Amino acid sequence: MAFFLASSPHTHNKKKTPDLMKGVAMCAIPGLIAQCYFFGWGTLIQLCFAILVGLILEALVMTIRKRPAARALSDYSALVTAWLLAIAIPPLSPWWIVVIGLIFAIVIAKHLYGGLGQNPFNPAMVAYVVLLISFPVQMTSWMAPHHLTSDSTSFSDALSLIFTGFNLDGYSLQQIRTGIDGITTATPLDALKTGLKNGLTPSEVMSDSIFNNIAGFGWTWVNVAYLVGGLGLLKMRVIQWHIPAGVLLSLVVLSSLAVLFAPGSSPTPLFHLLSGATMLGAFFIATDPVSASTTVKGRLIYGVFIGAMIFVIRTWGGFPDGVAFAVLLANMCVPLIDYYTKPRTYGHNR
Repeated sequence: MAFFLASSPHTHNKKKTPDLMKGVAMCAIPGLIAQCYFFGWGTLIQLCFAILVGLILEALVMTIRKRPAARALSDYSALVTAWLLAIAIPPLSPWWIVVIGLIFAIVIAKHLYGGLGQNPFNPAMVAYVVLLISFPVQMTSWMAPHHLTSDSTSFSDALSLIFTGFNLDGYSLQQIRTGIDGITTATPLDALKTGLKNGLTPSEVMSDSIFNNIAGFGWTWVNVAYLVGGLGLLKMRVIQWHIPAGVLLSLVVLSSLAVLFAPGSSPTPLFHLLSGATMLGAFFIATDPVSASTTVKGRLIYGVFIGAMIFVIRTWGGFPDGVAFAVLLANMCVPLIDYYTKPRTYGHNR
């Protein structure tokens, strides 16, 4: 009998890594459809381009490492990394954002540590944070949902904007963002943070048309779609419930306390749950089996920590969302969390 050593991810559902990765991609489809419906064709174009670049980089690095490229490509981990980065960036970001991001994600955050199963940080979130810090203008250039404007970006215009910087009429992205109907193109989280700093109350800020009196026009349904996909992941046993429950419960408790003690300066728990990348982060990013905690108690603590950090960054930090930063901070704490939550070895008192 051969004794086979394998790196993480390790699961108890008898599914291989390619099956898990395909499950993640399949369950992310509802969210992708919602993003394309509200924000146009750019997300789909970015996704296709990111997958192509991600697979090329994965094959190139494996060839340089003198490892079988076909085997690495067949586990679909590069595809999922590319997918997560593509849906996290603004739909009309320039093409080089994807290329630079995936170089950091696949070459540095993944293979520099030894490849799949060895990386301590979530590769897609490493790439996102690097891009956000290095190129803040491009990474915050979100368009308003096209349902709020009289002019929507066609597939051809989106393709031209991504790869040339101008649409078919010769207008740049910044010209388009500032010239349509006077609708603000800030994300709801960014608009809320700015409004609160200017002395407005949450209810006054949320009277803007981009909020739709809930958590942001379009963003609410995008989060609902990723919630549906996340429940699909749980149903398929691709992930376990501990991390998403910890993230969402922590975020709800802290935001409820904030509303209780500072009602004039804190948004509702529902706003936190259905805005930004909350559901995407809770179900698809924080649950990465390689960089997340591996013990049952540890996964709960890990999820609670991420939810708390999301709330802290959204409330007092310099960035409006904070999901990526929260996940990376939690990744740093995983060795400590696992050390103090590892189950007692059978036959040992301590």
